Amino acid sequence: MKKKTTTASAGKKGTWLTYRPDIKVFDCTIRDGGLVNNSQFTDEFVAAVYQALVDAGVDYMEIGYKGDRKIYSPSEYGPWKHCQEDDIRRIVGENQTGLKLSAMADAERTNYHEDFLPKEKSVLDMIRVATYIHQIPTALDMIKAAHDKGYETSLNLMSVSTVHDHELEEGLEILARSEVDVLYIVDSFGALYSEEIQDLTRKFMSFAEGAGKKVGIHTHNNQQLAYANTIEALILGASYLDSTIAGLGRGAGNCATELLLGFLKNPKFHLRPILKCIQEHFLPLREKIFWGYDIPLLITGQLNIHPRSAIAFIEGSHNTDFVGFYDSVVEEE
Repeated sequence: MKKKTTTASAGKKGTWLTYRPDIKVFDCTIRDGGLVNNSQFTDEFVAAVYQALVDAGVDYMEIGYKGDRKIYSPSEYGPWKHCQEDDIRRIVGENQTGLKLSAMADAERTNYHEDFLPKEKSVLDMIRVATYIHQIPTALDMIKAAHDKGYETSLNLMSVSTVHDHELEEGLEILARSEVDVLYIVDSFGALYSEEIQDLTRKFMSFAEGAGKKVGIHTHNNQQLAYANTIEALILGASYLDSTIAGLGRGAGNCATELLLGFLKNPKFHLRPILKCIQEHFLPLREKIFWGYDIPLLITGQLNIHPRSAIAFIEGSHNTDFVGFYDSVVEEE
């Protein structure tokens, strides 16, 4: 039954065995990876990721956040937390390539009236607004501001695994009437299983397609399902697929770009530049910072809670007491 439903749904745009021209690979390495090290990547590292994505034929690069400097002090956070124009251009120049550039703006944590420049003054192509369900009024204003200034836009609905069905449907109905181009399913806690991803993708598609919008998927790897869940959403019609090189991202990390490129059938994608970038830049980075699947992150994923407690535990001095960690978070729940 599952195979029959999946094939029928995918048949609108082609099956997973064929080339899907609507698919966009959206690499978030510098943005999501910046949550691991306060966005303190060197220019050399960011430039290496940029060039690898260009050479690999990836569609979008999210180069960081548009974070309010009053909230995220430049003395504590690197330039990719703020993505000022001079910093971006120092890496990409005028970006005369096929790779589009994006920055993420968190609802209520971005001075969007001032920090969203008119598109003609920016090398960015897209602004992605990240929001929790209760912040949708603010997010809608941010979407409109970015749209009116000439940007492509997405709305990334965070922690969707905690949203009640009636709230989700009401939110999607409102968002479908907005100026946004892409509606994103975001498994912030790495808590969702394939059946839940299928249900959510169908729900998002039902609101998006009639409004002429696309659906995207952003996954975390707490239960080692980020790649599999991304493919599940793709098969059912999601076309914007988030990933990071070597899975670099907060906590357990994300769907790996190299896995995704190896799966997709589009001949424009090339795996070798990503592997070269991992070999030369990510292996040395692993000696300095930690990311990826680990038992405490598995536990928070299974409990459908924010990974902050697991991240703090991993960074602590008793980080192998998995039973103690489990008992402590279960008691809190």
